[in-house]
Amino acid sequence: MNKLTPKVYGQYFNLLAFFSKRKAAQKAFDVFSTVRKGRVQPLQADYLNNAKHQVIETENHSLQTYQWPGSGETVLLIHGWESNSFRWRNLISFLQEANYNIVAFDAPGHGHSSGSNLDLPLYTHCIQKMVETYSPAYLVAHSFGGMATLYGEYKYQNQNVEKIVTIGSPAEFHELLGHYQKLLGFNNRVLGAFNKYIIDRFGLEVRDFSSSKFVQNNSKKGLLLHDELDLLAPFHASKEVHKHWKCSRFIRTKGLGHSMHQPEINKQIVDFLEE
Repeated sequence: MNKLTPKVYGQYFNLLAFFSKRKAAQKAFDVFSTVRKGRVQPLQADYLNNAKHQVIETENHSLQTYQWPGSGETVLLIHGWESNSFRWRNLISFLQEANYNIVAFDAPGHGHSSGSNLDLPLYTHCIQKMVETYSPAYLVAHSFGGMATLYGEYKYQNQNVEKIVTIGSPAEFHELLGHYQKLLGFNNRVLGAFNKYIIDRFGLEVRDFSSSKFVQNNSKKGLLLHDELDLLAPFHASKEVHKHWKCSRFIRTKGLGHSMHQPEINKQIVDFLEE
């Protein structure tokens, strides 16, 4: 049944496109951006509740923030798709030992924040709101959060941000869309309408949402970590971004997976921030 459901969506989009390509594209985008998990689970609640900070309003969303105070520079932690701030628990302990001031937040539709949908421009705007509110020197982002972070730096060029770390992050929206089309099985009529919808709504083509393009003029120091066997975000994504980001360092691993919570990873992140 789980394998059948996506194909039902695809067939519905194909049929709808015969009557209105615009409506088919809008429906396809709504399904694409719907968050299905990532809310705070009972085993995560105690840890996060102890660090709950202010709720910030932006873009008609209420974003739950968390803070682990320290006397050092502020580090902003940015989680990935269908996750929440709890995913940073292991890194937070390393950052606390180094006495950083740590801030995290739940994206729209995730954790304790409002909403049920998330897209790249919305996440980028939310990250920017956090940057303006907390003035972090360092940004550390995982998966989809890394792509949104690099788009934000391209768009806003925040002067206070000195270093950026991405972990297992995708880089090309057209690759995500290609996977979505294959999963649901919708046709190229729907795909073309989806592309037009993105242009009309966000002012950029699908292929313009590219981390490799975002970093071409980024002069800040970056650290890219990615596992060769990552099954959720392609390894070549970070490799390609590194090629276009002149001030970046690329660390490849093998067998650590997509989440990359391991102590050796967290130590390398802190060492990079300490340099």
